[in-house]
Amino acid sequence: MTAPAQVVVTGVSGSGKTTVGGELARRLGVQYGDADDFHPPANIVKMRAGEPLSEADREPWLAAIGAWLGDRTRVGAVASCSALCRAHRDRLRAAATAVVFVQLRVPEAVLRQRMRDRGGHFMPVSLLDSQLATLEPLEPDECGVTIDGELPVDTAVTTVHGWLVPIPR
Repeated sequence: MTAPAQVVVTGVSGSGKTTVGGELARRLGVQYGDADDFHPPANIVKMRAGEPLSEADREPWLAAIGAWLGDRTRVGAVASCSALCRAHRDRLRAAATAVVFVQLRVPEAVLRQRMRDRGGHFMPVSLLDSQLATLEPLEPDECGVTIDGELPVDTAVTTVHGWLVPIPR
């Protein structure tokens, strides 16, 4: 792939965005940005307390991720970001016009178990319901692919890479 797009790996908490996104970036030879690192401190405090973020809370976070992606238009990048609804994805697309989305689909029971098993993360299992309620699948006119988030990481990344290669740049 000569000019990689900005790829955003999306999904609810526990879907594997960080794991798949990090490995995809490594394989593509581009920089990786974890959306958790773009949150203002107040968002982290709010989520740690079990409070879902409002759209106003998400605004500076999505703006920062979009700007980061936009700055890497020529070289490509991979970011993880829940981007749960079309409006969030549209916001990222407005800032980085070549962005494509990889949405990870994982059964709710698996998500809950993954969230319980990971230690030290600010996102409590109690917020999963609000994320699932907000989640909107990729629409046919969005440049993206939905994959099984239970696939082994190598298989998931190989699947995404195979999907990315034919995308015209």
